[in-house]
Amino acid sequence: MTIDELRKKLDETSYVYDDNMLTVLYVALTLGRPLLIEGAAGVGKTEVAKVMAQALGRDLVRLQCYEGLDESKALYEWNYQKQLLAIQVDQGREEKETLTRSLFSDEYLLERPLLKSIRAETPVVLLIDEIDKADLEFPNDLLWELDKMEFYIPETKETIKAKQRPIVVITSNAEKELPDAFLRRCVFHYIEFPDQAQMEAILRVHFDNLEEKLIKQSLAAFYRLRELRGIEKKPSTSELVDWIRALVAGDVDPKLIEDNMPFAGVLLKKDKDLQTLRKQKR
Repeated sequence: MTIDELRKKLDETSYVYDDNMLTVLYVALTLGRPLLIEGAAGVGKTEVAKVMAQALGRDLVRLQCYEGLDESKALYEWNYQKQLLAIQVDQGREEKETLTRSLFSDEYLLERPLLKSIRAETPVVLLIDEIDKADLEFPNDLLWELDKMEFYIPETKETIKAKQRPIVVITSNAEKELPDAFLRRCVFHYIEFPDQAQMEAILRVHFDNLEEKLIKQSLAAFYRLRELRGIEKKPSTSELVDWIRALVAGDVDPKLIEDNMPFAGVLLKKDKDLQTLRKQKR
């Protein structure tokens, strides 16, 4: 695929991107490397994986990271309840060794995102979301296995080889420093929060016939709110879209938006932040 072909596919999704994003996506695809996207919460990191899946006509498989996640949990788990039931039913009818072997078969195997992505019949986009929430050992173990594209299941002594190589998009909120060995294996891109011009382009994708005055007034109020000292959880793009939907549904006069900030609870999700806004409006 050429970079112009990729640009055309992205344009068909109505995704708002710049040349830097296009170049990074193309390089990651060309090299076959995982794409690591870093940035603050709410800048649209996860959206990149969704758009890539849509643009390339692939299914999206998502792995949400959390503290305590290890490679095996990301790969598979056994259906313990079903296994226990089988033991109760079959323990008197089958030899112990035969029963044990049967318990660790595909019938009792629960695919988790890694296994699902490499066993898929057609190529997928694998989203590994918020990898900085996982333990430090997880990123290196993960990419080592993804490089080999095969996984060993000790219970069955089986090595599962990938049917195809997924496109891997990894996101990080930069809450902790990731291992150097992990970073060397990735193509890296940092996403800044969209400026007002970029955000206006995003809004025009979501709203075809939005009144010009409403766009300008809501954007001005939104960015002033994000810059307000004392706001702990700054509103994101998705919250801005929801807020504008509320403004349209409520038929709010654009002149009142900046001073009154109607439906502020759509933008701010902490009581402390709402109190900070109320104090500022006095």
